[in-house]
Amino acid sequence: MKHQLTQGPITKTMLLFALPMIAGNLLQQTYNVADTLIVGRFLGADALAAVGSAYTLMTFLTSILLGLSMGSGVLFSICWGRKELSRLRACTAVSFWMIGAAALVLNLAVFLGLDPILRFLQVPDTIYQLMRGYLWVVFWGIGGTFLYNFCACLLRAIGNSQTPLLFLAVSAAANIALDLLFVLVFHWGANGAAAATTLSQWASGLGILLYTLLRAPQLRPSRAECRWDSGNAREILRLSSLTCLQQSVMNFGILLVQGRVNSFGPAVMAAFAAGVKIDSFAYMPVQDFGNAFSTFIAQNHGAKQAERIKKGMRSAVLCALAFCALASLLVCLFARPLLLLFVAPQETEILAIGVRYLRIEGFLYGGIGLLFLFYGLFRALERPGVSLLLTIISLGTRVALAYALSAVPAVGVDGIWLSVPIGWLLADAVGGILFWRGRGKLLQSGTVQ
Repeated sequence: MKHQLTQGPITKTMLLFALPMIAGNLLQQTYNVADTLIVGRFLGADALAAVGSAYTLMTFLTSILLGLSMGSGVLFSICWGRKELSRLRACTAVSFWMIGAAALVLNLAVFLGLDPILRFLQVPDTIYQLMRGYLWVVFWGIGGTFLYNFCACLLRAIGNSQTPLLFLAVSAAANIALDLLFVLVFHWGANGAAAATTLSQWASGLGILLYTLLRAPQLRPSRAECRWDSGNAREILRLSSLTCLQQSVMNFGILLVQGRVNSFGPAVMAAFAAGVKIDSFAYMPVQDFGNAFSTFIAQNHGAKQAERIKKGMRSAVLCALAFCALASLLVCLFARPLLLLFVAPQETEILAIGVRYLRIEGFLYGGIGLLFLFYGLFRALERPGVSLLLTIISLGTRVALAYALSAVPAVGVDGIWLSVPIGWLLADAVGGILFWRGRGKLLQSGTVQ
């Protein structure tokens, strides 16, 4: 089912389009959450710390491919809004080969640089081999991640957000079943959890690729449309490279913070690993709503419906803030019970650190909710450089304050947690100022030729 984002009730249309994306990404989170929960409860705190830290690294790596796909998705949405189907198919072909080549290079690079990466992250000797073994297996799933994200962004660009959800649901169920089989029955340890994730990623990637080729003929390029077009390539590179840089800078900043967390030892690492999983579930829906909002803006931008864009912005802000308020309330109230899903009750130190983390982060989820809307808005209006700037401000503040504040003995590890919402709010302020000053030009422009 495809949603026509350029017509109909604005709030209802955006929400109906966003809901499968939200459900899909919540399911995608179960890949790593299933690993974390099963590993934490059955293999112990060291294995939890190793798998949790590996998750941060994998998020950074996949963000590169996701950013490239999202950037291309903006161009796909604009072409769809303009009803330029031949150009859409031509851009799809060029984008697929460009991002596929990037995925191959990335995969080779991380295999060759695994040990330097782990040393850069200051991984303690006690969990070094655990984390190395887990990552070696998980890295084999990068190709499947590329296929899924590319096809999902392509289908969502034309208003189909249900199909990516279907393939994620199947692969998430397979991931959990294989986790239980490999860890509890075969006793493969953390490597078994990694194998379950890798196999599930390839299942979802290959499945959605076959669906797109067989069931969406309007997106399948002809032989003539597969020819290299330098103009399309430049436009894809302009939008994709900056979006990729924005996504990778965001997650590289988190990776730098992970290095600082690691320096406080396995207990803080384990608390952070569990807390990040809860964070991901708490604000993932508003992140996906931001991506749906971006597609809404891009299609209407292509159709030159400036008034509909303005109304959509007002509706999106209200929806995002309402959801974030609910998420903040639930996380702050139920921080300890949520952590107990990942951490055994006797791990009192880990629980105390994790509760503190969640209550500091969770109180200000509205800050990141607005930031996701700004990212989506500027990306859809063909200003991905502004999204990159906001990311640099947010993450730069976070990294600088994390290292500075945590070095103060009276603040300690709380300095890392406090730096996060400060970065969100500062980037929100800059984004609001930049949009307000250039709103007329942004809403009327259309630079894609």
